[in-house]
Amino acid sequence: MPGTPRARQIAAGSRDPIPHSRPALGDEEIAAVAAVVASGHLAQGPRVAELEAALARFLHLGAAGREGDHAVALSSGTAALYAALRALDVGAGSEVLIPAYTCASLHQAVHLAGATPRFVDCDPATLNPDPEDARRKLGHATDAIIVPHLFGLPADIDAFVELGPPVIEDCAQTLGVELGRRAVGSFGQLTVCSFYATKLLAAGEGGMVLSADRGLAAKVAELRDCEDRRGNPEAFNFKMSDLHAAVGVIQLRRLEAFLSRRRQLAHRYRDALAGVDLGLPAQPDDRGHAWFRFVVRLDGQDLDALLQRCARHGLVAARPVGRLVAAVEASLDELPGCRQAWASACSVPLYPALTDDEAGRVVEGFVAALGDGR
Repeated sequence: MPGTPRARQIAAGSRDPIPHSRPALGDEEIAAVAAVVASGHLAQGPRVAELEAALARFLHLGAAGREGDHAVALSSGTAALYAALRALDVGAGSEVLIPAYTCASLHQAVHLAGATPRFVDCDPATLNPDPEDARRKLGHATDAIIVPHLFGLPADIDAFVELGPPVIEDCAQTLGVELGRRAVGSFGQLTVCSFYATKLLAAGEGGMVLSADRGLAAKVAELRDCEDRRGNPEAFNFKMSDLHAAVGVIQLRRLEAFLSRRRQLAHRYRDALAGVDLGLPAQPDDRGHAWFRFVVRLDGQDLDALLQRCARHGLVAARPVGRLVAAVEASLDELPGCRQAWASACSVPLYPALTDDEAGRVVEGFVAALGDGR
């Protein structure tokens, strides 16, 4: 946020390039970490349990006093994806539908579970996975579907749930948003979150699996601790530390303020770029938006060259998906939406820690970089 120590330092005189991401950390997070250090209990403990219950309560999962039974904190979002798959008994012989246009973590989790990914193309308008393409690729071996809500915009999650196989809902980029008066993260059989340093809730590292089904949550809990006396032979050390969880608890309390700031910046960007020759982010009327990324679509410009020009104009722009996995790169002719997104989608800095001055510099620098290429 503009009032955090780091933001004040940057606003005071630094003219370094504006980074693509920056966590909003302040005195509350510092105090929370200091309290954990002073307690002497650094590993998984009471702060982890507090974060689990708070996030389950946030998504309206579980009865009062039992919310923590529906949430399991883990060491990362990737670990959460893997544990969610195994809780559904996804393994060798299983196929899992995943988006072609998304981060590599989904692909890695499916492979670690021993299953085979099938790639779903993206909707060219929203960049979210296309449920109609998922329907075409549904097979007898499809044992799960992973549906991320990309860049802050909820996907058509009901359409995926209606396909039949269990849905793992990934709301790492869309936590706190509603779709049809219902919280994103409450639709799938299982929901995963990530608390990586660039995410909506930035704890540094960490993830979580949540479910209205306490039995599924219990299966996930058995997988995160290889020393657990229940002795699940597949269990690994996937535990989250109280240090990370303490930061996560504070970040969750600040989430609404974070989202409000993101919406404010997104409206400013949309107004400033309304007359520029590019595609602005989709914002359907029937759903909210977390504005995790502000993703524009280029028309006739070389994206790699534009990213280099942005750096020269004082901002770090980036592809919203850092890389495509090799299997997707080899199949781009069969994934026209993904091919188009990879060639044209560009993300500019937008996050709560961005100052008003920096936001103005982002718009000015981006428009100048576009102009240099014409």
